Amino acid sequence: MRARQENVEQTGLRITEATMRLHERVGPADTTVSAIADEAGVTRLTVYRHFPDDEALVIACSGHWRTLHPRPDVSGWSRIVDPERRLRTALAETYEWARPAAPMMTKIYRDLDAMPAFVAEFLARDERARVAVLAKGFRARGRAAHRLRTALAHALHVRTWESLCLLGGLRDGEAVDLMTAAVLASTSPTPRRASRSPVSPPEEG
Repeated sequence: MRARQENVEQTGLRITEATMRLHERVGPADTTVSAIADEAGVTRLTVYRHFPDDEALVIACSGHWRTLHPRPDVSGWSRIVDPERRLRTALAETYEWARPAAPMMTKIYRDLDAMPAFVAEFLARDERARVAVLAKGFRARGRAAHRLRTALAHALHVRTWESLCLLGGLRDGEAVDLMTAAVLASTSPTPRRASRSPVSPPEEG
């Protein structure tokens, strides 16, 4: 019985890891049960026996992937009193995580509409929690607070790291400096637009 249970668990893990590889390679929207079965070396029926629906398979896949690629812990950030130092620490840790995580995460965001609703809900909840920790201490109010939260969410996003570092060729430290400056600028009062003087028509003659 023990050997049989171990075999069942190993097969489930093989299917989970096959799904994870396919999600990273082609994205969830293009990952089919047939492809998972081929990748895992099992039949489609075996896949369904272990994971009767997409939700069960995504839960197993995402949980296993997060174990292999743990995202930086916000509790460590919250213990840093100075908001700018806290922000720099958070961005440095996030961009270090993003380098191996980007191949999977960019496809997850791309294919969110094809995934169970709980995935988008989890990502949004996680983003709000991280932004809330980093926003403390900046004392932004009103419109400035909205700009701050928006800038923080953008700075923390894996696609921002991809744009700046993977595509733009910046080093992680340069990206941290750039996005820290952008976040700090978001807390400044918006300057009033200078009134435009009417343009005088050219004189004749």
